[in-house]
Amino acid sequence: MLINFFLALKKARIPVSITELLHLLEVLKARLVYADVDEFYYLSRLTMVKDERFYDKFDQAFSTYFKGLEDLASLIAAMIPDEYLRREFEKTLTKEELAKIKSLGGLEKLIEAFKREVEEAARGEGKDKDKEGKGEKGRGRDGQRGDKKRRGKRAWDKRDYKGYDANVELGTRGLKIALRRLRKLARTGAEDEFDINTTIDKTAKNGGLLDIIMRAERKNTVKVLLLFDNGGSMDAHVKVCEELFSAAKSEFKHMENYYFHNFIYDGVWKEHNRRMNERMQTWDIMHKYTHDYKVIIVGDATMAPYEITHAGGSVEHWNEEAGAIWVQRLMDTYDKVIWINPTPYDTWEYSTSVALTRKLVDDHMFPLTVNGIEEGMNFLTK
Repeated sequence: MLINFFLALKKARIPVSITELLHLLEVLKARLVYADVDEFYYLSRLTMVKDERFYDKFDQAFSTYFKGLEDLASLIAAMIPDEYLRREFEKTLTKEELAKIKSLGGLEKLIEAFKREVEEAARGEGKDKDKEGKGEKGRGRDGQRGDKKRRGKRAWDKRDYKGYDANVELGTRGLKIALRRLRKLARTGAEDEFDINTTIDKTAKNGGLLDIIMRAERKNTVKVLLLFDNGGSMDAHVKVCEELFSAAKSEFKHMENYYFHNFIYDGVWKEHNRRMNERMQTWDIMHKYTHDYKVIIVGDATMAPYEITHAGGSVEHWNEEAGAIWVQRLMDTYDKVIWINPTPYDTWEYSTSVALTRKLVDDHMFPLTVNGIEEGMNFLTK
């Protein structure tokens, strides 16, 4: 009963429950893993982690907990909790999980059963090692099995799944999946998509006579107005913003995009190098695109506070009205407005301009991470 390990995963904020822990126990009883910590790593990850986004967190938690341990036999002492640990473990369980444990005979019986299994596995491992020393030199002694696993970096220390972490900055791979949460599918256009379920149903009702049914393709009908901060401090985030734009363009068929610099004032533009000559009035934007458009503003919100709060605050032109007034008008015009910030979330509290911006968008500012994008899209779909 790997109580300490279970609590370590909980502490790492990996969504594990007693159900996964019981499944791991059942698999260990079946001897699919036999006193081998490397094999136990793959088995426990398969059993306990249901979402690839948490693979990297699992690797880090596993490394911390099992550091320096070479096989499961050396874990016996750590597996059997004292009274304090049992109380702490029970605090993490829901009423349903506690009831399930009680129905299985209680925590004591589960612990004793697991202890017996581990002790038997340890004795079996000891016998195998004796055989190795007497003649099976090819396994573990010449590097083909045992020593091979002990050389080099452990699988969990390689952190091959670092890119899956839900809190890292996005790449193109995760962007489309995250943006896909903002979907409102409807069947539009000509009937050019094969409807396999209805075809089977109609054919069966016709006594086997094939009746091919076509239907209109389902398309994402959500409408998006995407506003990008461009230039200045945003130069550091060009790559990820380009990826975001590319992913959004492929996901949203009804998308309009414009640029601004530092903050939104009386005008925006389509091409940054022509911003002085081909500027579109923000009033016209709000009249052209109806209130049901979902507005996504992307910017680091990093600037002098007066650029937000005062007339003439723009560093490029004289703005008659403060940027805060224009953002408030966007909030009043559109049903849903969010702000995506590419700077790390833990730095926001140190920026006055970020705090001002968050307040203007009713705290609907999200970091440019997998979790951040998903949370933003979930808000827009409500």
